[in-house]
Amino acid sequence: MTTKIVAAITGFILFIITHLSYLGLIFLMAIESANIPLPSELIMPFAGFLVYQGKMNIHLAAFAGATGCVIGSVVSYYLGYYGGRPFLEKYGKYILLTRHDLDLGERLFAKHGDKIAFISRILPIIRTFISFPAGVVKMNIKKFLIYSFVGSLLWSYLLVFIGEKIGSHQDVIAAYFHKFDVLIGVILVFAVVAYIYRHVKQLRG
Repeated sequence: MTTKIVAAITGFILFIITHLSYLGLIFLMAIESANIPLPSELIMPFAGFLVYQGKMNIHLAAFAGATGCVIGSVVSYYLGYYGGRPFLEKYGKYILLTRHDLDLGERLFAKHGDKIAFISRILPIIRTFISFPAGVVKMNIKKFLIYSFVGSLLWSYLLVFIGEKIGSHQDVIAAYFHKFDVLIGVILVFAVVAYIYRHVKQLRG
């Protein structure tokens, strides 16, 4: 099941980027930053592979990725800004976000808003949901977008670079990971189940 889900997501990403190029990157990364868990870890490395093939420019690909992040972040930010804590307390459970998550996000932004906006953009998973609490605590939008863009640009460059290097060694890497695909699948399933269990337990508590 996990393999089929990953394959479906990957197929969607490849289709969009192949047909829309840089606009596709902007679109996909905007989705990821709008609280929809479409992993940039799959999006940007494929752009890197196209860079390896000479079909994309590494700088334009990274810029497109960061631009998409900012666009999606604006949507998420204003959901938090206008919906606020009541919105999340009412609907957060449907995406497994708890009051504990919101409390933590508000405390972090209150003390380290600028740093959090930047650092969170280079952290997997967290980067997808960080814009909402930024809106809830009403962080200065200009600062938030600047720090988000810079952090996202670094993250995009890193993933594109990795994708480019994988492209140049694709046969070796594919053979290596094929030996561990079952183990990788088990780890992914365990991580998802643990995440869901923790949040459902908190929601019921």
